[in-house]
Amino acid sequence: MLSWPKFMSIGEALFLFAAATAGGALNSVAGGGGFIVFPALLFTGMPPINANATNTAALWPGTAASVAAYRNQISEHKKLLVPLMMTGIVGGLTGAWVLLRTPQSTFMMLVPWLLLFATLLLTFNRPVTRWLGTHTPRNGEKASVKVVLGTAAAQLFVGLYIGYFGGGAGMLMMALFAILGVQSIHAINGLKTALATITNGMALLTFVIAGTIWWPQASLMIIGGALGGYGGAWLAQRIDHRYVRRFAIGVGFTMTAYFFAKVYLLG
Repeated sequence: MLSWPKFMSIGEALFLFAAATAGGALNSVAGGGGFIVFPALLFTGMPPINANATNTAALWPGTAASVAAYRNQISEHKKLLVPLMMTGIVGGLTGAWVLLRTPQSTFMMLVPWLLLFATLLLTFNRPVTRWLGTHTPRNGEKASVKVVLGTAAAQLFVGLYIGYFGGGAGMLMMALFAILGVQSIHAINGLKTALATITNGMALLTFVIAGTIWWPQASLMIIGGALGGYGGAWLAQRIDHRYVRRFAIGVGFTMTAYFFAKVYLLG
């Protein structure tokens, strides 16, 4: 399972730093940063499970940095965060544990399908969230205990996905907060970012203990991801999300097509 890091050339280092910065910013604005960072690691020759773990390490500080930019929106709905946080922790740990017991070759065969699933989540998130917004309590109305427990149970499965792969999971969490009646897109983004930080943090802890992360690459990308994450969160509240979202979807479908061809056609 363990693969030792290989030496990075200057070109690879610059490439990974740029990918992490772009991925961190994209995560803060529209989601889909993994569509850039995870393939970038694979392009440098990193084994897929190590790339997934290193991707988590690279983007997690950027996600955590984004929480600070959303602190006002989060504080208004923090009671909704607690039950989802508890099940998210269990799911994140379990998903990472399952990943570490998956053979590298098997995971590589799953990569195109996981990318496709994540891209479809990003593509159809808006209409689904919009529909949920018209069929759930309005802002200020208290969600029932049944609804809160149901969304917490759903977050357990989202957490499993985050620990195992995680691409597009932010879209699932945004839908959960829409079900809970949160209407503000900035509040939903803030709560999603906080929950992703906690759940991914559990997966990251598992990967650190297992020694799966390639730290030379991760350390460089952490800096880029943090810069992109904080800057992206600041910009997210000031720019039109539509153009960034379309870009993320385009990147997602492009990477999906590439890896389907690479894994199933070119071998």
